[in-house]
Parts: sequence; C-alpha cells; structure tokens
Amino acid sequence: MPLTVAVQMDPLEGLNIAGDSTFALMLSAQARGHRLFHYGAEDLNYSDGRVWTRAHPVTVQRVEGDHFTFGDPVSLDLGDDADVVLMRQDPPFDLGYITATHLLERIAHRTLVVNDPASVRNAPEKVFVLDYPQFMPPTLVTRSLDETRAFLKEHGAIVIKPLHGNGGKAIFKVGPEGENLSALMEVFNQTWREPHMVQAFLPDVAKGDKRIVLVDGKVAGAINRLPGAGEIRSNLAVGGSAEKSALTAKEEQICALLGPELAARGLLFVGIDVIGGEWLTEINVTSPTGIVAIERFDGTDVAGMIWDAIEAKAAGNGDAILYPSPEGGID
Repeated sequence: MPLTVAVQMDPLEGLNIAGDSTFALMLSAQARGHRLFHYGAEDLNYSDGRVWTRAHPVTVQRVEGDHFTFGDPVSLDLGDDADVVLMRQDPPFDLGYITATHLLERIAHRTLVVNDPASVRNAPEKVFVLDYPQFMPPTLVTRSLDETRAFLKEHGAIVIKPLHGNGGKAIFKVGPEGENLSALMEVFNQTWREPHMVQAFLPDVAKGDKRIVLVDGKVAGAINRLPGAGEIRSNLAVGGSAEKSALTAKEEQICALLGPELAARGLLFVGIDVIGGEWLTEINVTSPTGIVAIERFDGTDVAGMIWDAIEAKAAGNGDAILYPSPEGGID
C-alpha cells in the first residue's frame, strides 16, 4: 500500500546525491510508489495536540544538479496526513534537534517516526555507547584539565572530541608529551558547555574505522572507512575512503548484543562504528549513513531493507520481517 512519507531533513540543494543515505531512501520510497514530502525541523508547529508543518511534495531523480522537484507547499498534519516521518536532519544534537524529538513524540502513537524520537533523544551517539563499556576503548567524559592529564599519563596518547559532535569534526589527537593540551581544553570548554569525550588513542585506526549498519536490530552490511593522508579521522565527510568489509567474530558479538536493544527502542536504522575489529566507539541513531557505499561494494539493497521494515511496521506487522544474517542465512 502506498504510504505518505514526510522527510524531515536539511535543504535538498546541497546534497551529495552520489553518497547521501537520505537521498537513497527517498529514491527507494519513490520507486515503491510512496508519496514524498520534504520539510525542515524548524518548520514544525504544535497546537492543541496537533503537529503540522509547511511541506513541499517532492520527486527525486539521480541527476546531479537536477535531483529534485518541489510541488506547491501544503500544510501537512503529521499526525493525520502522514503515515511515516523520517527524521533525517544532520546533527548537531542541540536544543533544536531535541525540541523536534519532543514535538514528533506527540504524534508517534499515530504516525511511525523513524527513528523513534524519544529513543533518539535518549541515545545520543557518544552517550548511548557508554552502556557497553566492555566493548569500548578506555574512555573519560570530563571538562577537567587535571583529569585529562591523568588520563593521558595513563594511556600515553589520547583523542579528544566533542560529546555531541558529528562527521569527524573537531577530533584531536594529543601525544604522550601533552603538547597544547591545556590550550585545547580551554578551547573545548569555551566552545561547549557539556563535558567532552576523551579516549585512549587506538593505533589500529590507521587500518580503518568500520561502519556497520543495522536495520531493525539485524546486520545489513558494513564498510571499512580509511583515513586520508596525514589524518586520524576516517569519516567520508572529511576525506576518508571506503572499502569492502566483512565482520569479525568480535563485531558479530557486538551486533548480537546491541541488535535486540536497538529494535526494542524503535531504532530502526542505526550505524555503529568499530575500530580494529573490536572497539565500539559510537552508536549513530540521529542520521546514520553508509548505505550507498554498502550497496556499491556488496550489492545489498539496504534502502530496500529499511523500507521493508518500515512498511511492515506501518502495516502493524513489524515482527514478521526477516533479514539476511551476516553468514548469509535468515534470522
């Protein structure tokens, strides 16, 4: 049955359509006959139990520079007129993002919101992962220079990053001598009110940072992201490159433990990051990416898997969907 899908995302004009996961999801939805609307989180309105937005009907095509066409804008009631809301705007995970989750939570009992807005709010990438310390590298969350110095002394080299950062932005390596550590902590403390994440530096990051995509708790595929020359960051947004990858035994163990919890929380599309085949560093739930690269290397239609899960849940049959396991069987 065709669905009315409202996509809450950033402006379409600047998309890199060759690799953007949201665009791939929109193309897949359109191919299935679903009707698409586009709006920004800043356009949400609430009154008397209703949540609505000014939205544009939109059609998409894989033509660079001519990849979307808007229809005339309409007032779209997200509780009554939409079957699905895709919450796909990029972080930062700030008060604007958090407020959007609060508003969408008001209609989540009537309209399927992907990912579940309350769960997104309660599971920011670098905080949710703290629930799984057995898989994490040594980690400190702090604003204290003294605590960071002690952590550096213990581990020899560290990485400092914003607790709610994204896309590899503002990630710094500090060597054993602690050069510029005090100045760096001053900048971080002046820029962000929340604590920062400090982790032991993992030399294996030179071999890549694996993105594993899970759909409704099941592994859909993975890519290994390699840092560019002179970089420790492997994010594709900052110049990293991708290569085909399979899961290690430890990564399969991580996914087996995380999967049921993700599904139970309504986190249908999730990307986790693992370094060295064993160290879990992030659980990305706000606007995860990677599905286009997985399809390019493996031929796996991850967007189609996501829509299979969405359609089943929208039809009230969310427990019936089956996905290929990493070994090629059916779970």
